[in-house]
Amino acid sequence: MAVKIRLRRMGAKKAPFYRIVVADSRSPRDGRFIEEIGYYDPLKEPVVISINEEKALDWLSKGARTSETVRALFNKAGVLKKPAGEGQ
Repeated sequence: MAVKIRLRRMGAKKAPFYRIVVADSRSPRDGRFIEEIGYYDPLKEPVVISINEEKALDWLSKGARTSETVRALFNKAGVLKKPAGEGQ
């Protein structure tokens, strides 16, 4: 099973709010997921990014792949700037 860390869109029309989830790569964007590891709110000022680093690094060590957007959010939050051997 290929596992991806990606965004799941929530919120109302024209008011997006995203949850960062670990999901099977074959499941739909807003469909079934394995675990929620954080959230991202682009409409707040400043932008809110909350990630459970321990869970994120655990999933990355298990071989989960990140989407491009999630990789950028991890870089902004400092998740991928850990010592060598941890993360991607």
